[in-house]
Amino acid sequence: MFQSSEYFRSIQLAEDFYCYVWQGRGNNCNSCLFTNVLRGERPHVIVDPGHIINELGEPCFDCLVKAIEGDGFRVDDIGLIINTHSHPDHCQANELVIERSGAWVTLSQEEDEFRNTLGKKLYSMFNMKAPQFTPLFYLREGNLNLGTKNRVELDVFLTPGHSPGSICLYWRENKVLITGDVVFFGSIGRTDFPSGSISLLKKSIDRLSQLDTEYLVPGHSTEYGSIIEGRQNVRRNFQAVKLFL
Repeated sequence: MFQSSEYFRSIQLAEDFYCYVWQGRGNNCNSCLFTNVLRGERPHVIVDPGHIINELGEPCFDCLVKAIEGDGFRVDDIGLIINTHSHPDHCQANELVIERSGAWVTLSQEEDEFRNTLGKKLYSMFNMKAPQFTPLFYLREGNLNLGTKNRVELDVFLTPGHSPGSICLYWRENKVLITGDVVFFGSIGRTDFPSGSISLLKKSIDRLSQLDTEYLVPGHSTEYGSIIEGRQNVRRNFQAVKLFL
């Protein structure tokens, strides 16, 4: 299933899993949605809701809401937000999702500590106010079970380098790897922000490259593309990006 709009391209990669690829001119992240996995009235899980409004004034969050509605779902029915890391282009819209649905938030403890210390300086660099939220729990290395309805089991990997507490999610059943800003199509996450580390990023990418991945879903598109499909293409991409390290 494929839908497009002015700002987002919607791609369904598996049953109950949708990717929203940012297509605007300014900065914003790609978002992912696991639908109908949590029990209760708010069964959806979103990964990285992104900016509210970016540096060019593009209405990122409003357009994400419309894209999600175009697939037959509502932001009001999101019960959990997963942040791969706490940079503003990935989690600024947390507050609006929480406002609309009362969703809980989770990220790694390392990233939450960064968000409340050096991360505040990062927000000030972009003339932004840090979003206010309290995590329900912290993500740790290992298995994360999303609900009991349409059971989704994710492997959580702590992958520092771009940010000290960045995490990646691997859905073993469908061989989907959500990489945040660790690795992109033909590129890697920048390490010149506070607490970035090229040596840690190299170790993180080495770990991820060992996984059996059919779909690599990055946090941003590049000039080369966005979602990488096919084991051989994913493998070649890891080989290419390691040349940067």
